[in-house]
Amino acid sequence: MKKALILGVTGQDGTYLADFLLKKNYEVFGTFRRTSHKCFERLEEIKIFDLVHTIKMDLADQGSIQNAIKKSDPDEIYNLAAQSFVGTSFSQPILTSDITGLGTLRVLEAIKQLDLNLKLYHASSSEMFGNYPGIKNENSPLLPRSPYGVAKVFAHNMTKHYREAYGIFASCGILFNHESPLRGLEFVTRRISYEIAQIKFKKKTKISLGNLKAKRDWGFAGDYVEAMWLMLQQKTPDDYVIATGESHSVEEFLSLAAEIAGLGDWHDLVEIDPEFIRPLDIDDLVGDPSKAKKELGWKPKVSFKELVKMMVEHDIDYFRHYVDPFDMKYNPKSTNYFI
Repeated sequence: MKKALILGVTGQDGTYLADFLLKKNYEVFGTFRRTSHKCFERLEEIKIFDLVHTIKMDLADQGSIQNAIKKSDPDEIYNLAAQSFVGTSFSQPILTSDITGLGTLRVLEAIKQLDLNLKLYHASSSEMFGNYPGIKNENSPLLPRSPYGVAKVFAHNMTKHYREAYGIFASCGILFNHESPLRGLEFVTRRISYEIAQIKFKKKTKISLGNLKAKRDWGFAGDYVEAMWLMLQQKTPDDYVIATGESHSVEEFLSLAAEIAGLGDWHDLVEIDPEFIRPLDIDDLVGDPSKAKKELGWKPKVSFKELVKMMVEHDIDYFRHYVDPFDMKYNPKSTNYFI
């Protein structure tokens, strides 16, 4: 039985990946940072918490990283842990650089020092491309426009360096936006689906948003974790863009969500809040997944409309059966959400 270590198992991607690997008959280990039981809610929601061996780890602590690797003795490591909110990176650039950037370097150095024969998947990001025009592929220039994007470029290049300099099997997945009902409320897609459900059940009347014209290449996270796994099944490591190849605006997402919920004209549901306008933003992000399709045999299965429907219906169902799935304690202005 193969063993996999997922760094950041409690997040959206970590949860879907753990479920995917368990179905592939892997023994799955996963790291978490927070001590609160609530951080396992995604694993509990899809009923796999008891099947994953959880290990406490901090990307800022080299010793804890090495301990997690020694304890799990994995065949494959999936590095998904990061400070992953673009908006937060503007207010906390040092933390973002340390966790998202240097954290990856610490993982690479731990693998090198332990001299292990394993395979590493590193989660790179479409945010690395910044406002470079047109469809992005593996050879497009990296021109980040946020501290998060800068940290991801550092981590991406360090992963490639350790691959070339030390022979580590390390592949980077340059994933474009991937969403799901398990997405955090800090992300604009889940904010919309969640607050649309609130409006439907008359718990609020307006959604506060920023740039409605921003366009992103949105896919389903459950599809994208398969691509992560496929990268580590290849004979040689490489980097791959994982995307749908089409982009849609925040406005399109909102309009479709309102239609699915039966709420009529979306213009009546939204208010623009300057707090959600970033110092620098990216107009349009769309990726070219041709290489992944050709070499990995991967392609997205869930369409944009199916994704929006999945998320909206999930949150409506939650509000139909529970007073409030998130205890109504989240502050919609607690962070500049991540598109």
